[in-house]
Amino acid sequence: MSLLENRRRWIGLALIVVAQFMVVLDVAIVNVALPSIKTDLNFSETSLQWIVTAYAILFGGVLLLGGRLADLLGRRRLFVAGVALFTIASLLDGLAWSERSLIAFRALQGLGAALLSPAALSILTTTFAEGRERNLALGIWGAASGSGAAAGVLLFGALTSAFNWSWIFFINIPVGLLVLGLTPLLLRESRADLDHRYFDAAGAA
Repeated sequence: MSLLENRRRWIGLALIVVAQFMVVLDVAIVNVALPSIKTDLNFSETSLQWIVTAYAILFGGVLLLGGRLADLLGRRRLFVAGVALFTIASLLDGLAWSERSLIAFRALQGLGAALLSPAALSILTTTFAEGRERNLALGIWGAASGSGAAAGVLLFGALTSAFNWSWIFFINIPVGLLVLGLTPLLLRESRADLDHRYFDAAGAA
């Protein structure tokens, strides 16, 4: 493997780690802004928790399906689709005008996260051979995922204080666009070599 090819693999790892960091960040950041959101959009106390729950349900519920679709349709393709959906949903979150709109857009954001996250992990495991390199790559991936929640509380607490709650979502937009722009240059397309190329729609639902 050439030096250039090896360097591209590790820069590609940084790219998917940034995307994963953004996903984990958005699980936690909303908690910081809930009081401001409640006041601005007139949320009831019972509806307020759905801002967090809608994201978590779609994210957790569609992860397995997202991984299967990545294997069937192409890992880079699903990664791009997930990042694009996540970025668009982040914009809509920031522009939300009511309880229902924000909850719906948060669910859409969780769906984007469920598509990009397993695709990104599959790209990692197919890019790095089993052994020391893959272990190192997975260690970097795990560290980014683990630190996302803590970073979200610190970073977006300051952001909410300086501006308003919409910016906790708007900050995802330039990051998402950067990832989308660099993906074709750094990540290769791949699919699983499977005998049966179908998925269980009823089981996924």
